[in-house]
Amino acid sequence: MSKNIAVIGGGITGLSAAYYLKKEHPEYDVTIIEATNRTGGKIQTYRKDGFTIELGPESYLGRKTIMTDLATEVGLGDELITNQTGQSYIYARNRLYPIPGGSIMGIPTDLKPFMTTQLISLKGKLRAAMDLTKKPIEMDGDISVGDFFRQRLGDEVLENLIEPLMGGIYGTDIDKLSLMSTFPNFKEREEEFGSLIKGMRHEKLLRQRKKQLYPGAPKGQFKQFRHGLSSFIEALTHAVIEQGTTIQYQTKVEDIIGFQKGYNVVYNGEKHFYDGVLVTVPHQTFMQWFSEDPALDYFKTMESTSVATVVLAFDEKDVVNTYDGTGFVIARTSNTRITACTWTSKKWPFTTPEGKVLLRAYVGKPGDNILEEMDDEQIVATVRRDLSQMMDIKGDPEFSIVHRMPKSMPQYHVGHIQQVRRIQDHIKHTYPHLRITGAAFEAVGLPDCIQQGKDAAESLAEVVQ
Repeated sequence: MSKNIAVIGGGITGLSAAYYLKKEHPEYDVTIIEATNRTGGKIQTYRKDGFTIELGPESYLGRKTIMTDLATEVGLGDELITNQTGQSYIYARNRLYPIPGGSIMGIPTDLKPFMTTQLISLKGKLRAAMDLTKKPIEMDGDISVGDFFRQRLGDEVLENLIEPLMGGIYGTDIDKLSLMSTFPNFKEREEEFGSLIKGMRHEKLLRQRKKQLYPGAPKGQFKQFRHGLSSFIEALTHAVIEQGTTIQYQTKVEDIIGFQKGYNVVYNGEKHFYDGVLVTVPHQTFMQWFSEDPALDYFKTMESTSVATVVLAFDEKDVVNTYDGTGFVIARTSNTRITACTWTSKKWPFTTPEGKVLLRAYVGKPGDNILEEMDDEQIVATVRRDLSQMMDIKGDPEFSIVHRMPKSMPQYHVGHIQQVRRIQDHIKHTYPHLRITGAAFEAVGLPDCIQQGKDAAESLAEVVQ
């Protein structure tokens, strides 16, 4: 029997949910309700004069294969590109240091590169080695990423290696960031091997064995598409339309009213009945419809960080960058407003015309109000000044773009995963024909969003049949 399903939100999570719903249940009538005039949400590729510029997410982690699998299904398998390998750096104490070889997210697995790096003092290295004999940390359900790594490896390794690599992913103070919501595998390895370093050595061996099975595979960790991430969104949008899904653009949902066997979704001043509803919009949006339910009050106080991508394009002769690498992240011991920078024309050569240089910097972190304090011109000047500490830049950029994403990074504080599981259980029991998912709930990476959309679609299909 045909069912009428609404997917609210046409970002990557909503598109994926609709795709998997129709793939498994082609008889369903699926409608995506999108408030803007485009699909893709935060994914936005800007193409100009031979440049391919990502204004939102830049790529995705290739070992999370669901996105590669989906790209292949929608006809983009031949368009995938793996990043150019190269050294990544950390800017600490106002100079660039190579990230020690063999480390996994800053956790040392090889003795020699870690012992020879100038990024960590001898005292800091000896403190990190104590991890090999420390017992697993006892915790009550959750712990902050900062607390966990301070106890295992010490303050210096945490602040100069771990924090720059992990904190920026979630835009959160690392001493508030929930370990079990973000990197639970580290705790699992610590418990299994009695040491984080030993656990990561095992993880490294597993990854090496996997690479040996595919000796011809590219060595980079990240994947992109020849025409940018928006080409994936365009292909996925086309695929869901080909499946028979309807997309209603520029349609703002005003309310969701529940019944025992479905919901009235209110938009354009009218009620529209659906047998099932799948919500994928940010928590600031969906809480407008569930503000009277105290079980979801957690999302009323959930903090979100505002961030911006700042793109600078130069003529090659105006940038002297002798580092053979893909970019750098910033440690708290350095005095900059930027949090990271990708040398995009080195990491992804296809994005940049010959003779040009493309730099992509990031601003926005907890406690820094740069986006509220400065206009675009001031932000560009600040980023330009910061980047001059790491490379010799002459003159002004040929063009620049400041892409602001206000309140776009939900902060997973300690206890987040327990709150989310409780809320998801509440939703299943209180709103049986409704599911809510997206970045406010679990991991924020693009493959994670696809997985959440797929899981929510399967869960909803089970109850609306």
